Amino acid sequence: MSFFASRWRGEAPLDRLFWRDMVLVGTVLNVAALVTALLLLGLKVSPVVAVAVYFSPVPYNIFLFAAVWRTAEATGNARAAFFRSAALIWVVAATIL
Repeated sequence: MSFFASRWRGEAPLDRLFWRDMVLVGTVLNVAALVTALLLLGLKVSPVVAVAVYFSPVPYNIFLFAAVWRTAEATGNARAAFFRSAALIWVVAATIL
């Protein structure tokens, strides 16, 4: 639980939160959900189940987006705008693609 709490409270470094947690881990999680959903469709499992698997990372994506946004806002340095914009682009791309 401390993983989520530290990110929500802005205690995790912004670089680590964005690059490792969001870009690396979040992207791997989204790709894994996509591949699993495609395999389920190939195995003739109900499309409802495949869609549910595909969208299962969305709550985590939204959490990471909000955590980056909050941490960047609290940091207030010049790079904060970059991280906030990049997080917005990432969460939209991760949800749509």
